[in-house]
Amino acid sequence: MDVQPGIPAAGSHRPTGGFRRSRPRWIAWVSTFVLALVSVGVADGFAALPASAAVPAVITLTFDDANADQMTAASILKANGLHGTFYTPSGYVNQPGYLTVAQMQSLVADGNEIGGHTVTHPDLATLPTDEATRQVCNDRVNLTNWGFRVTSFAYPFASLLTPATETIVKNCGYNSARGLGDIQTRFGCTGCALAETIPPADPYLTQAPDEVDNTWSLTDLKNTVTQAETAGGWQQLTFHHIATGLTDPLTISPTLFTQFVQWLKTRPATTTIKTVDQVIGGTVKAVVSGPAVTPKPAGSNLVSNPGFETLTAGVPQCWQGASFGTNTPAFTTVTPGRSGNRAGRLTVTGYSNGDAKWLPTPDLGGCAPAATPGTAYALAAWYKSTAATQIEVYYRTGLGSWTYWTASPLFAASATYQKASWTTPALPAGASAITFGLNLLSNGTLTTDDYTAFDAATLPVPPPPAPGTNLVQNSSLETAGVAALPQCYQIGGYGTNTAAFTTVATAHSGTKAEKLVVTNYANGDAKLLPSLDSGACAPPAIAGHTYSLRAWYTSTTSTQFAVYYRDASGTWQYWTSSPWLATASAFTQASFTTPVLPAGATAISFGLNLFSNGTLVTDDYAIFDTVGAPAL
Repeated sequence: MDVQPGIPAAGSHRPTGGFRRSRPRWIAWVSTFVLALVSVGVADGFAALPASAAVPAVITLTFDDANADQMTAASILKANGLHGTFYTPSGYVNQPGYLTVAQMQSLVADGNEIGGHTVTHPDLATLPTDEATRQVCNDRVNLTNWGFRVTSFAYPFASLLTPATETIVKNCGYNSARGLGDIQTRFGCTGCALAETIPPADPYLTQAPDEVDNTWSLTDLKNTVTQAETAGGWQQLTFHHIATGLTDPLTISPTLFTQFVQWLKTRPATTTIKTVDQVIGGTVKAVVSGPAVTPKPAGSNLVSNPGFETLTAGVPQCWQGASFGTNTPAFTTVTPGRSGNRAGRLTVTGYSNGDAKWLPTPDLGGCAPAATPGTAYALAAWYKSTAATQIEVYYRTGLGSWTYWTASPLFAASATYQKASWTTPALPAGASAITFGLNLLSNGTLTTDDYTAFDAATLPVPPPPAPGTNLVQNSSLETAGVAALPQCYQIGGYGTNTAAFTTVATAHSGTKAEKLVVTNYANGDAKLLPSLDSGACAPPAIAGHTYSLRAWYTSTTSTQFAVYYRDASGTWQYWTSSPWLATASAFTQASFTTPVLPAGATAISFGLNLFSNGTLVTDDYAIFDTVGAPAL
């Protein structure tokens, strides 16, 4: 399994898909060992053993992760009178690309078994006890509430497990739990057993071969069966996708699966095909819910480990790298952070589409910030980035699945730490938690630190700036940003023209000013603006007030102020323009007093523009509330 569902399409860059997880570290895709296994047909280099030893063998076909294309496997099994066990993360059910409850009911009607596989498919070995218990127990509760008989469990990723994890599975009411990779095949585990015993020595860590992937041949599948027939015992084969055209390596074709199933049903009477429940037996135990989540004190930061300081197995505790689409993300930590010893870093290469981000772990409550429907949340994080970024937000349903919700406006690239902050809309009905992260929608490097999430109603309203305060950050353009732009500034413009921005030393004050050259003009304009963001760069403003805008310039053609404001939803709107300002060969101060700022506005931005071919140099930007503004 490598993709968690629950992120529906929302905009041009957010197709169905979700939180990408790595596969188990221990899987050896190409073995360096050659095992002497039974050969059927072409030996593929294996030593031949007797075709059948007439020893009782039981074969179980299992299917992990509830992928919708497993219905293809189910129809092949039905056509050949066989059945299997389908291990199902309940948080995936009814999500795009995954099984529905109705499909699961049809599986059971055809003699198949539904087993548990946690709610959201985490690596249990990395989780605190309470969260691991919620994942295992609540999955069984969800499946049972849909009417299924649930006695069998499979560990996601089959990672290294402890007796404590096995105890959790047992206490949640399961009769067995399957691992992976501890039965000998051509692909690994040299010297291991050729089959599991019946009954297993440890029913809560039953042995099985590596999961089947696209490197397996028909001979490999047959060999797992005949080696169990030679040794006697139980063989559990694990499939994920039965499909064509997929890039996921955990995929085999319907043709290969059909050939194997048709061969399997012809085995001697001493070889039987059973579900896991039929092999293990036992009664159906009562369901047990996982422990409730202890809420954080009112008014506290809802993000756990907000500064990436605490590591578990080298990974920031309560954080997860996530991505979708076609790109190559790399998630690391760097030292030092903005505060403390660490920050999270994301580097994206090979970008074609989609995005990537660090997220507080989308779990059942151990890490994900708890949230209340109808509540708006004030989200913030500090960042440095070589490309634009935005806050992307997901919410958890009551069942435990995660769904894409919304995203903030873009924040400009910055070479130094800037604070990105944004207040969400009201959380939808049925939501029980949120998670969010700054993303990259292009190649680039993003460093993030010091995340916060608060109930917006609990935050105090910041006091207004003192009268006479210049609201523009980096007003003299002295602090460099990214891509030849000053920190806290961005390019604006529209229409058909060619705009080139450079930093020059010929300044009104200090050592830097910004030069704009427009060529090939047909229509539209171009300008430099204080960043149209939702964080620390955009000049704050108060609805109902008027503002004095100022900047120094030289220009070979006429120019004017173009003015924007950020509305109550966080969206930037074009507002108004000043009268035209004459050309100037020497630095001249331009000024304009705005009308009354519209209701709901929370910030303003402005820039001197060019509406024709020409050259404009600007410096020393200022915005003052007209109450207390210094004289020109």
